[in-house]
Amino acid sequence: MERTILECVKRADLPDSDCGIAQALGVIGDWWTFLVVRDIAGGITRFDSLQRELGVSRRALAERLARLVEHGVLERRPYSDRPPRYDYVLTTKGEGLLPALIALQDWGARHVMGDGALTATSEDGSAESRRVHKLVNRKMPDAVLERHDGELVAPNAPGGVWTVLYFFPGAFAPGTQGYPPGWADVPGTKGCTLEALTYASRCADFEAAGATIRGVSTQRPDQLAAFVTHARLPYPLLSDQDSRLAAGLLLPTFRAAGVDRFKRLTLLVDADAIIRAVQFPISDPAGSVDDMLALVRSQ
Repeated sequence: MERTILECVKRADLPDSDCGIAQALGVIGDWWTFLVVRDIAGGITRFDSLQRELGVSRRALAERLARLVEHGVLERRPYSDRPPRYDYVLTTKGEGLLPALIALQDWGARHVMGDGALTATSEDGSAESRRVHKLVNRKMPDAVLERHDGELVAPNAPGGVWTVLYFFPGAFAPGTQGYPPGWADVPGTKGCTLEALTYASRCADFEAAGATIRGVSTQRPDQLAAFVTHARLPYPLLSDQDSRLAAGLLLPTFRAAGVDRFKRLTLLVDADAIIRAVQFPISDPAGSVDDMLALVRSQ
């Protein structure tokens, strides 16, 4: 039955040859294929691991992987010659699917699991909150983000130190293209500047405790650079405007003025790039900084 479904969805057979949606579905095929892309984006790149995670038959998984390789969404990278074994990794074409994954997740969280309300936060014990807290003991995915000064870096800091990664919806310097219409009416958006400045005031304390601070948002690097200069932040801000980290960790987002934004959360990552603690949801941006400092000092 699975094979019949896949064979029936071919680009050549689609009646609407000029519709990008129809042609994209001709590549994706079915919902299992989206889940394959989701898990590969999260760092599960080997066949046996994918099969265990998804619970799909080996034959069905092999067909979907072969289809994605054929269409240039994935590439195979050998890690064993005898027997031949491969990692499946996203190509540039495949990474172009990540915003679509985030849009699907946001739609599902808001309209299927939620009541349809636009919010930048969540409730304790919600499905979204449970998913985020399951990140504890998960390794950070291999992702490279653009720092506010244009340098490409990994999200977690090098050098054997702990990293505090705080994700925020958006912070803008005065005089720049600022907050979108209705921003202040979305629950959970307020407090980004306060959070950033509180981390700045505690930066020396975090460093003394063996941790470095990094902020992450989906804003463009130039917007982040303007805010770093305005707020005189002593730590970098990173841009995930292409959803690499958001998709890799399935982080909670909301959509405002046509842009996907992070819901406010913080991850504590150890020197081996393992997530050791999660703060989510955050109702007190400034208070969460002191809570995180106490947590770092306890490690």
